[in-house]
Amino acid sequence: MDASVDPAARHRGSKKKGAPPAPGGREPLRIEDYGLIGDCRSAALVGIDGSIDWLCWPRFDSGACFAALLGDETNGRWVIRPAQDGFATDRGYRDGSMVLETRFSGAGGSFAVIDFMAVNAPSPSVVRIVEGHGGKVRVRLDLTLRFDYGSSVPWVESLDGGIVAIAGPNLVMLRAPVPLHGEELSTVAEFDIDEGRRIAFTLSYGASHLAPPAAFDAEDSLRTTESFWTEWSNRCTYRGARRDAIVRSLLTLKALTYTETGGIVAAPTTSLPERLGGERNWDYRYCWIRDATLTLASFMGGGYFEEAEAWRDWLHRSLAGTPDDLQIMYGIAGERWLAERDVRWLPGYRGAKPVRVGNAAYKQLQLDVWGEMMDALHLAREGGLVHLASSWALQIEALRHLEEIWREPDDGIWEVRGGRQHFTHSKVMAWVAFDRCVRDAEKYGLEGPVERWRHVRDEIHRTVCERGFNTRLNSFTQTFDGDELDASLLLIPHVEFLPVDDPRVAGTVAAIERDLLIDGFVARYRTETGTDGLPAGEGVFLACSFWLVDVYHRQGRVDDANALVERLLALRNDLGLLSEEYDTNANCQVGNFPQAFSHLSLVQSILSLHEDVPLRDQLRSSPQNPTGQRP
Repeated sequence: MDASVDPAARHRGSKKKGAPPAPGGREPLRIEDYGLIGDCRSAALVGIDGSIDWLCWPRFDSGACFAALLGDETNGRWVIRPAQDGFATDRGYRDGSMVLETRFSGAGGSFAVIDFMAVNAPSPSVVRIVEGHGGKVRVRLDLTLRFDYGSSVPWVESLDGGIVAIAGPNLVMLRAPVPLHGEELSTVAEFDIDEGRRIAFTLSYGASHLAPPAAFDAEDSLRTTESFWTEWSNRCTYRGARRDAIVRSLLTLKALTYTETGGIVAAPTTSLPERLGGERNWDYRYCWIRDATLTLASFMGGGYFEEAEAWRDWLHRSLAGTPDDLQIMYGIAGERWLAERDVRWLPGYRGAKPVRVGNAAYKQLQLDVWGEMMDALHLAREGGLVHLASSWALQIEALRHLEEIWREPDDGIWEVRGGRQHFTHSKVMAWVAFDRCVRDAEKYGLEGPVERWRHVRDEIHRTVCERGFNTRLNSFTQTFDGDELDASLLLIPHVEFLPVDDPRVAGTVAAIERDLLIDGFVARYRTETGTDGLPAGEGVFLACSFWLVDVYHRQGRVDDANALVERLLALRNDLGLLSEEYDTNANCQVGNFPQAFSHLSLVQSILSLHEDVPLRDQLRSSPQNPTGQRP
């Protein structure tokens, strides 16, 4: 059932009529047909057909050992499903957790596959428990391990109760209480599942030069893992009507967190295309500075100050160094070298090539990241997070460098690879950088060249208003002295560059409504326009549509804001997950999945609407951190 037909289905599970695709010659699933499981170190995508098609071990950014998502079954996957066709499926997360249950039902009986990544295992592990619900069903297991993004076929040895697969430094061990055998470089099994019977399979990762990972009790791990997630989700302080959506989004964000460092990946995938069959396929398994403020606000707004503080600390460590070395993104431990290369042996999701590993945009100049950095540290102070003594010195040095470069063209928020321009949003965020430091110096008695910062701040403001506003269009424009619109301009009132009732803001919002709305959702910008009315090569950008929700709310158009929120919630899949974009022509999600930016924006919009006050203002007026101290 399509989630847009019955929004309630997202939380109770969604039914798919008919047979799942056959194990061989399988058609690619839609992006929204996947669910996410994770252990705050890595994550896996589980298809509605019972196939795990994406898994990178031991970290989010490690090489994939299951890469069928970007190719086919020969590139690695692990499927557990009925041995025969004719079964319907439905699925859902166990309440408040990241434990996924997929149920298969047919004329002969029914069973469920309970999938999770163990949070207490001695090594990174995926656990799959097959549980009989009725009758007797023949079940097929098919495990195809391919390390290095589907390119390395491992050497497989049979052991008592399982197998060990080794290729180079990587080792994976499958423990299975059923007979296994090899077929065409895969490990397979068939077995019967009866009502009330449970059979547990564990797949664990280790280093090939060490002993195989130690065994552990799968049922005990299920209880521990489920308790971990439910206890975490129960801490959410939001109690409004859209609690299910908020909790699922926050759980998704927590699952995208690398617990050892506090870094949060933008998505657990690479190269899921912004347009089906297109070339805009990027690796999002890294941490973007641009997400910093929104991440802090969303976690603190939901009552998760420890996660917010861990993210702030990751941000602070990653930014350490000379200001001219500031990058737009870093690795999950703060790595700076994210060299991009093509994975030529993978055909790409539904043929969308190239498949990329690494992201060359890390070398781009994007002036807005200075604003995001200062805004995040400002919000951390306002929200009551424990002060880091070295933050202010870092900020002073960063502003010194920004004062020298803010007049330069840059690559912009959308990381275009067509040459640098004077992007209006970039200059607005440069203004934010100086504005927030002026505010913090004045409010908290922090020392610095505040008068000079005020002068630069005012100069940037005048320049943006003079060159970024087109009087003929009655709107701010994507670039200085330009005539194209950009959805990032919706952030002008959000970052308080101008009040929402300023006529220039009202004109900009009206222009975006007129020119960038596609079926009621917001596109990032228009370049060439195809026959479907979409910007060249992509769907509507979901975070931008949530920005419009926030503008409607600030304008007092609360009914419009709530109506758009409900339409956006209906785009989630049956598990409540969102990708980066939505193709309104093909009616499907596109882009990397699930996307942190989309879920962060969802949380902000709903929390703001619930209190009828923008989330940023809530955090400023009432710091809630129970353990932190004001600086």
